[in-house]
Amino acid sequence: MAADRRIVIENCSIATVDADDTEYESGHLVIAGNRIESLGAGRAPGGLENVDRRIDATGHLVTPGLVNTHHHFYQWITRGLATDHNLFDWLVALYPTWARIDEPMVHAAAQGSLAMMARGGVTTAMDHHYVFPRGSGDLSGAIIRAAREMGVRFTLARGSMDRGESDGGLPPDFAVESLEDALAATEATVDEHHDASFDAMTQVAVAPCSPFSVSTDLLRQGAELARRKGVRLHTHGSETVEEEKFCHELFGMGPTDYFESTGWLGRDVWMAHCVHMNDSDIAAFARTGTGVAHCPSSNARLAAGIARVPDMLAAGVPVGLGVDGTASNESGELHTELRNALLINRLGPHRETALSARQALRLGTYGGAQVLGRADQIGSLEPGKLADLVLWDLGTLAHSSIADPVTALVFGAAAPVTASFTDGRQIVEHGRLLHADEDAIARSTRDEARRLARIAARN
Repeated sequence: MAADRRIVIENCSIATVDADDTEYESGHLVIAGNRIESLGAGRAPGGLENVDRRIDATGHLVTPGLVNTHHHFYQWITRGLATDHNLFDWLVALYPTWARIDEPMVHAAAQGSLAMMARGGVTTAMDHHYVFPRGSGDLSGAIIRAAREMGVRFTLARGSMDRGESDGGLPPDFAVESLEDALAATEATVDEHHDASFDAMTQVAVAPCSPFSVSTDLLRQGAELARRKGVRLHTHGSETVEEEKFCHELFGMGPTDYFESTGWLGRDVWMAHCVHMNDSDIAAFARTGTGVAHCPSSNARLAAGIARVPDMLAAGVPVGLGVDGTASNESGELHTELRNALLINRLGPHRETALSARQALRLGTYGGAQVLGRADQIGSLEPGKLADLVLWDLGTLAHSSIADPVTALVFGAAAPVTASFTDGRQIVEHGRLLHADEDAIARSTRDEARRLARIAARN
């Protein structure tokens, strides 16, 4: 789209999620090219030139697009397994199957994961992929290709594992890389795919998997690699009490202190889960600007616990939301996490004051942009930012008696997505993907799941 072509959206409620939480009961928004040109109360100004399209968004709430900060796309083809397991038992049950994935499986799974998120309001996705079985093909390329086909903004967290079963880790040796191979492949992925520009559609982060499956050398050298290349760092941290015990037994310190000793705290770092954090841990994250991907549904599914999100926010820790892998969050979409973040945190010590509807929306938008290092580009609706936004239909029976639109979105049933835009380009219309065949994706992921099950059974 040329920079001077415009889309005008009018007659809608708008939650900008800017620094002042500015909202308009009835307002307008103008997209020019891939940027937000203007927004405000009332109708759009007259005399706008080169308007390609006008959208009457009566009954809708417009918000920034949702930003997913933690996922494992490949798990789409192992959904519904090990449903009554905690994290450790779940990993032991599924790693032998995951060790048999290949490029066609990963591409299909990425399509399924991305489709489910995009049709539910996600405009920026990420994938933490860390399973690279020998001879499995170009898995990173397959994931990035799927994101480009879907039209979403994307961060690939190129994961790695070098601690297999024979070294005391959880994954089979067949599914891990050597230290040297992991670092070389990660650097090659950054060189080939990372785009540092303002409106980048694809970025890459360095992302060793977790203390259970990664050597200290891989963590330390991975951090050095990321900073040499100027990209972000991602990993799992403080997810379970077992991890706390593991780190104390193996390293003589808790996970946060261990991560800090390897260079893994900083404004360029975000970690998934962070469920078991004490006051000192939270203070260290706040002091260093380390971000958190909060995954409430997965934390509940695996009985990991309730993360201290209200305390993190109060301390100034950047926090976003994550779907997590669809083998531990079978719904596979992020709108659920707005509601579950609010409700689950109210079961904690802060009770009804834990999170508000607007805080939950901020976690899923601006907070996610913060932890991905893109808060100056996406995550709020402001002139000059990229045109990543969603039109939620609140004129339905499900929302008919909730007066406040943000409350309706977060507390209410999942709102239909009438339109979703990434980079000024519409990717969803009336809940359906515009650039992908959902029925074909469903067939492909079903076929690949069955093929993986057959291969795993033979091995």
